[in-house]
Amino acid sequence: MQYMLMFYQPAAEFEQRDDASSQAYRASWVAYADAVRQSGISLGGHGLFPPMTGTTLRVRGDKRQVQDGPFADTKEQLGGYFVVDVPDIDAALEWAARAPCAASGGVEVRPVFTATAIAAATP
Repeated sequence: MQYMLMFYQPAAEFEQRDDASSQAYRASWVAYADAVRQSGISLGGHGLFPPMTGTTLRVRGDKRQVQDGPFADTKEQLGGYFVVDVPDIDAALEWAARAPCAASGGVEVRPVFTATAIAAATP
Protein backbone atom coordinates (compact mmCIF):
# COMPACT_ATOMS: atom_id res chain seq x y z
CA MET A 1 0.00 0.00 0.00
CA GLN A 2 1.32 3.44 -0.87
CA TYR A 3 1.12 6.34 1.57
CA MET A 4 2.22 9.94 1.35
CA LEU A 5 3.95 11.28 4.45
CA MET A 6 3.54 15.07 4.47
CA PHE A 7 5.80 16.95 6.85
CA TYR A 8 4.35 20.06 8.48
CA GLN A 9 6.84 22.34 10.16
CA PRO A 10 6.69 25.55 12.18
CA ALA A 11 8.17 28.70 10.60
CA ALA A 12 11.22 28.51 12.86
CA GLU A 13 12.21 25.21 11.24
CA PHE A 14 12.14 26.74 7.76
CA GLU A 15 14.53 29.41 9.04
CA GLN A 16 16.87 26.70 10.38
CA ARG A 17 17.37 25.30 6.89
CA ASP A 18 19.66 28.22 5.99
CA ASP A 19 21.12 28.88 9.43
CA ALA A 20 24.74 27.71 9.63
CA SER A 21 24.35 27.05 13.36
CA SER A 22 21.60 24.48 12.75
CA GLN A 23 23.78 21.54 11.77
CA ALA A 24 21.93 19.24 14.18
CA TYR A 25 18.59 20.16 12.57
CA ARG A 26 19.86 19.43 9.07
CA ALA A 27 21.65 16.26 10.21
CA SER A 28 18.40 14.92 11.68
CA TRP A 29 16.63 15.28 8.33
CA VAL A 30 19.54 13.80 6.38
CA ALA A 31 19.58 10.79 8.71
CA TYR A 32 15.80 10.34 8.42
CA ALA A 33 15.80 10.67 4.61
CA ASP A 34 18.71 8.22 4.35
CA ALA A 35 16.88 5.71 6.56
CA VAL A 36 13.70 5.94 4.46
CA ARG A 37 15.62 5.52 1.20
CA GLN A 38 17.85 2.70 2.49
CA SER A 39 14.82 0.79 3.80
CA GLY A 40 13.60 0.34 0.24
CA ILE A 41 10.13 1.78 0.93
CA SER A 42 10.68 5.17 -0.74
CA LEU A 43 8.97 5.78 -4.06
CA GLY A 44 10.09 9.41 -4.07
CA GLY A 45 10.02 12.58 -2.10
CA HIS A 46 11.50 16.01 -1.71
CA GLY A 47 11.83 18.89 0.65
CA LEU A 48 10.01 22.02 -0.43
CA PHE A 49 11.13 25.63 -0.54
CA PRO A 50 9.60 27.83 2.19
CA PRO A 51 5.88 28.70 1.90
CA MET A 52 6.52 32.30 0.81
CA THR A 53 7.97 30.97 -2.47
CA GLY A 54 4.70 29.26 -3.45
CA THR A 55 1.76 30.42 -5.51
CA THR A 56 -1.86 29.25 -5.34
CA LEU A 57 -4.12 29.31 -8.39
CA ARG A 58 -7.90 29.14 -8.25
CA VAL A 59 -10.27 29.39 -11.21
CA ARG A 60 -13.59 31.09 -10.49
CA GLY A 61 -15.83 31.16 -13.53
CA ASP A 62 -13.52 32.13 -16.37
CA LYS A 63 -11.10 34.12 -14.22
CA ARG A 64 -7.87 33.02 -12.62
CA GLN A 65 -7.12 34.10 -9.07
CA VAL A 66 -3.43 33.94 -8.24
CA GLN A 67 -2.18 34.37 -4.68
CA ASP A 68 1.45 34.46 -3.64
CA GLY A 69 2.40 32.64 -0.44
CA PRO A 70 2.34 32.32 2.45
CA PHE A 71 -1.21 31.12 2.19
CA ALA A 72 -2.91 30.05 5.36
CA ASP A 73 -2.60 31.59 8.78
CA THR A 74 -1.41 28.39 10.40
CA LYS A 75 1.32 27.46 12.82
CA GLU A 76 2.81 24.85 10.47
CA GLN A 77 3.37 24.73 6.72
CA LEU A 78 4.10 21.83 4.38
CA GLY A 79 7.87 21.40 4.26
CA GLY A 80 8.29 18.21 2.26
CA TYR A 81 7.03 14.72 1.62
CA PHE A 82 7.84 11.09 0.92
CA VAL A 83 5.70 8.58 -0.91
CA VAL A 84 6.36 5.19 0.65
CA ASP A 85 5.25 1.66 -0.14
CA VAL A 86 4.65 -0.22 3.11
CA PRO A 87 2.39 -3.14 4.13
CA ASP A 88 -0.18 -1.08 6.05
CA ILE A 89 -1.09 2.14 7.86
CA ASP A 90 0.71 1.00 11.02
CA ALA A 91 4.01 0.77 9.15
CA ALA A 92 3.41 4.19 7.58
CA LEU A 93 2.71 5.66 11.02
CA GLU A 94 5.92 4.14 12.38
CA TRP A 95 7.93 5.92 9.67
CA ALA A 96 5.97 9.15 10.23
CA ALA A 97 6.78 9.06 13.95
CA ARG A 98 10.50 8.96 13.13
CA ALA A 99 10.38 12.24 11.17
CA PRO A 100 12.21 15.08 12.93
CA CYS A 101 9.16 17.36 12.68
CA ALA A 102 6.81 14.87 14.36
CA ALA A 103 7.61 16.41 17.75
CA SER A 104 7.50 20.08 16.69
CA GLY A 105 4.93 20.16 13.87
CA GLY A 106 3.22 17.10 12.50
CA VAL A 107 3.14 14.45 9.82
CA GLU A 108 0.01 13.77 7.82
CA VAL A 109 -0.22 10.20 6.54
CA ARG A 110 -2.59 9.67 3.66
CA PRO A 111 -3.17 6.70 1.31
CA VAL A 112 -2.18 7.34 -2.30
CA PHE A 113 -5.05 6.97 -4.76
CA THR A 114 -3.82 4.17 -7.03
CA ALA A 115 -5.56 1.43 -8.98
CA THR A 116 -4.22 -1.10 -6.45
CA ALA A 117 -5.62 0.89 -3.53
CA ILE A 118 -9.02 1.16 -5.21
CA ALA A 119 -9.11 -2.59 -5.88
CA ALA A 120 -8.18 -3.36 -2.27
CA ALA A 121 -10.93 -1.09 -0.96
CA THR A 122 -13.64 -2.48 -3.24
CA PRO A 123 -15.70 -5.26 -1.63
